[in-house]
Formats: sequence, C-alpha cells, structure tokens
Amino acid sequence: MPRNQIPFWLKAAYLLWILVWVPVYWTYHGPVNLLWLCDVTNFFIAVALILESPLLFSSQAVGVLLIQIAWTIDFFGRMLLGQHLIGGTEYMFDASQPIWLRGMSLFHIVVPVLLIWSIWRLGYDKRGWKLESVIIWLILPVSYVAAGPEMNLNWLWAPFGIEQTLTTPANYLLFCMFAYPAVLFWPTHRALLRWARGRKILIFPYP
Repeated sequence: MPRNQIPFWLKAAYLLWILVWVPVYWTYHGPVNLLWLCDVTNFFIAVALILESPLLFSSQAVGVLLIQIAWTIDFFGRMLLGQHLIGGTEYMFDASQPIWLRGMSLFHIVVPVLLIWSIWRLGYDKRGWKLESVIIWLILPVSYVAAGPEMNLNWLWAPFGIEQTLTTPANYLLFCMFAYPAVLFWPTHRALLRWARGRKILIFPYP
C-alpha cells in the first residue's frame, strides 16, 4: 500500500489539536477524565495518523463509532428538540462551565467522520475489534480504581445515567469487560466489514 495517504496538513492540525486539548482538559477536568474511552481514542488517532495505520483506525472505529454517533444524536436532540434523546451530553448545556470549554467536546462529532474517512482511505483491518478489546480490558480496571461513582467513568456505575443496583460494582466491572467487546465492538466490526466489502475497500489481513 502506498504511503502518504493522509494529507500532512490533517496530521499537523490533529496533533496541534491534541497539544491544546490535553492541557486544557487536564487543567479543568483533571487527568482522570482522559480515561474516558472517547478521550483515549484521541491519542490512538494521533498515532494512527502519523503511522497511517489501518489497524489503529479500525480498532478505534469499532470502539467509539456507536458511542460518538449516540453522543451526536443526543447533543443535536437537545439543541433542536429541547430534550436528551439518549443521555450523555447534559454537561454540554451546563452554563456553569465556560462555553469555549464545552465547545472542545465537539470533537465527538468530528471523530466518527475522520475514522470512516481514514478507513476508506487506508483500508479496514479485521483485527481491530480484538485490539480494542485488549485496550478496554486495560482501561476499565484503571477507570474503576481511579474514579468513583460520582464520576461514573466509562459508565461503570450508572450506564446511560441510570444507577446500576443489580450486582456489586466489582461484578459489574467484570460484566462490562465482556459486554463492551460483545455488545459494542463485535457488532460494529461486522457492520464495518460489510460496509468495506460493499465499497471494495482494502481489507487486512489479506485472505
């Protein structure tokens, strides 16, 4: 596959964004906030852009496409209809936070487009969902230890904002470690694989 499939200006712009976004989030939200799966994705995308890696792009696509699309639907639902259709973007309408700070979370809208475009450009790697499963198995235990119920990091205590009371937090952590790959990553992988085949996009690894 020929290199330099990703324009240099896009790589530079994204890296500049990371250099601004990380210190701002670190200062205003704390370093633990960067453990959100959607935030972790930003770091992997930066590396994927530099390496032009189909594997990294594919792994992040299966990891966050559905989440970020849901975020976008909820955000515009609140803006246009006055109500949160799914939940998760309430903080975007919290007037106690500066509007410019809330505006930095609009990357949730851009990332799905960037991921799909990059896969179309570079190809889709069928191993992506496995890599993302390993990543989430690392992130979730760290999130569990680093933050409590009040932060609800990666929805380990209150999925969709609804308090989880069916089992102990530790048991629910184990459940999430299997549920994320099974319910989120695998179905997204199958959908992306079907889309890639339909669009005759290069698929890795080769048969």
